[in-house]
Amino acid sequence: MAGAAAEQRRLAGVVESWQGRPVLVIGDAMLDEWRFAESDRLCREAPAPVLTLRRRISAAGGAANTAVNVAALGGRAVLVAPVGADVAGDELHDCLDRAGVWDRTVNQPARPTPVKRRMLAGNQILLREDSGEPDDPLDPDGVQRLLTALDCATEELRAAAGGERPTLVVCDYGLGALPEPVRAWLVANRERYATVALDAHDLADWRGLAPTVVTPSFAEATRLLARASGAARRTTGPDLHLDHPDGDPADGPSELSVGAAPGDRAPRAHSVQGPGATHRAGDPIDHATANPDGHATAGLNGHATPTGLDGHATAGLNGHGTAGLDGSATAARLDRTGPTGEAAPDRVALTGDGLSVAATGLTVSAADGEAVDRAKVAESRLAELHVHTGADVVAVTLDTEGAVVGGADGERRRSHSTPVPASHAVGAGDAYLAAMTLALAADAPLSTAAQLAQLTATITVSDTGTCVCRREDLLAALDRPHRDGEHPVLVDAAELAAIVAEHRRAGRAVVFTNGCFDVLHRGHVRYLEQARTLGDLLIVAVNSDESVRRLKGPDRPVNPVEDRAALLGALSYVDHVVVFEEDSPAELIRAVRPDVYVKGGDYPPEMVPEAPLVRRLGGQVRTLGYVPDRSTSRIIDRIRAHGQERESDPSFSSKPS
Repeated sequence: MAGAAAEQRRLAGVVESWQGRPVLVIGDAMLDEWRFAESDRLCREAPAPVLTLRRRISAAGGAANTAVNVAALGGRAVLVAPVGADVAGDELHDCLDRAGVWDRTVNQPARPTPVKRRMLAGNQILLREDSGEPDDPLDPDGVQRLLTALDCATEELRAAAGGERPTLVVCDYGLGALPEPVRAWLVANRERYATVALDAHDLADWRGLAPTVVTPSFAEATRLLARASGAARRTTGPDLHLDHPDGDPADGPSELSVGAAPGDRAPRAHSVQGPGATHRAGDPIDHATANPDGHATAGLNGHATPTGLDGHATAGLNGHGTAGLDGSATAARLDRTGPTGEAAPDRVALTGDGLSVAATGLTVSAADGEAVDRAKVAESRLAELHVHTGADVVAVTLDTEGAVVGGADGERRRSHSTPVPASHAVGAGDAYLAAMTLALAADAPLSTAAQLAQLTATITVSDTGTCVCRREDLLAALDRPHRDGEHPVLVDAAELAAIVAEHRRAGRAVVFTNGCFDVLHRGHVRYLEQARTLGDLLIVAVNSDESVRRLKGPDRPVNPVEDRAALLGALSYVDHVVVFEEDSPAELIRAVRPDVYVKGGDYPPEMVPEAPLVRRLGGQVRTLGYVPDRSTSRIIDRIRAHGQERESDPSFSSKPS
């Protein structure tokens, strides 16, 4: 575990390094109000619970919560945002003061402060009331005062940091805080900020900003690709902005649904069954269906996932179930020529041409019996997201499934999260954004920034309320999983599953490999060292003695499994070793669900027998070449040849021992 402990110390060093880093947050600030009630009866007027209010909590929300998280994590946060001159605005100012955020908000008497009020019984959100969301834009005087505050806050932060350029975080949730003049000012003054992070419902509005990092949800990323594709069909100009869709894109299920995409021929789909109906081969797939309770479904899984990292509900592809109209039907496998029909804007369609964007819809493909994985879709579209956003780093958040992060140089990172009740995840995206921004501003590598961001979001969702991660909690989480002696290197399958679950909760990427490792040699060492660089945790599965005999012959293994496992466990970059009895590690792979599965050999990943299983589970497959002329079989052959020479040469036997 020495390597893992060193990694934890390195991550903690990054957290320490961003202490006091200047960060300016601008965008849509709001107040989150939580009302906790009890209910023990129904009212007589209607089948509704009678609620007795027990306590009320107010918290900063939206851009204000991002600023609070920056401050809580150790950064020096300044918030510039329009806030109403009302009771909610006063409460928001109090929240900022308590958190240590430099409050540079601008009062807007004619516009109320946006408020999201949630009523809960137990931990269950019964309803949410939104108020104060302005339909009218800022008046010219309000815009000018906002620009003045933005300019002054930038210089204030720069002076406080000894001339260092501050970091900028833009939180655009479509509530009117960032009208076109403000966006234009930020684009024109981009060079005044060293690092720029962008979280926006409509990314197309910000193409000229050239941000360092963008953090769209899966629905937001898909919407951008769909609009960009549609714009490309209608215009050859560089402006990708389209009008906002009707309704608030921040709330409820996204527009994503199963639909047909443009093409030359109709799809030939195998059975896709919904409740009470059957789709026959050749039938077009409807854009939306209904559940038995009459509510519309959205997304390739037929229902909305509980919550996104930003606390808003999202809909999309289910990484575990098969893709169907009701969330459980067999996925449609369509003709390779592609389907016909016009996809509605922001729709996801199943087609047979692979993972691609077609016209106004993002299209994906799925084989019979296989789930369509949102992470896989996001990974396949990272390059296009870089182009359309102009960002160096793209982090597509997948709510309960973690995130997919990609750098402009092609580096990719997959992180995982633990599913929690929706009431626990409100604002987790703000915590993710704050940590990602601080890490990149501190010049941390992409893999480190992704890991720290996921860990920050994960540890905030332990209870109901708006998520805030404190620096002390993050450092404690970094230290906790690797205390000396807590987890042994040599583990059995049951222990391994629990250990992996703990690392997943901490946002770590798991690398898995397997083999006989009969006679450990330089090729093995180099191979395992390379494998460890592909993630945060390396698990090595070793064939038992009986398994080796079945695979290699009756004269193998040369070394018993106890010795082989002990030698592997002594390597600093091997975190855990597990022995398996079967000829294939398939059961272990299902239990571990590795982010990266590694095999040695000079052949493509497609030839690895375990590749289909790993990809179905959402992982990547990598093959690493062996060191030339280094293999267990060659070493054993040389030893045997040397022994035979000794037996055939009488001079050996005549020499005294």
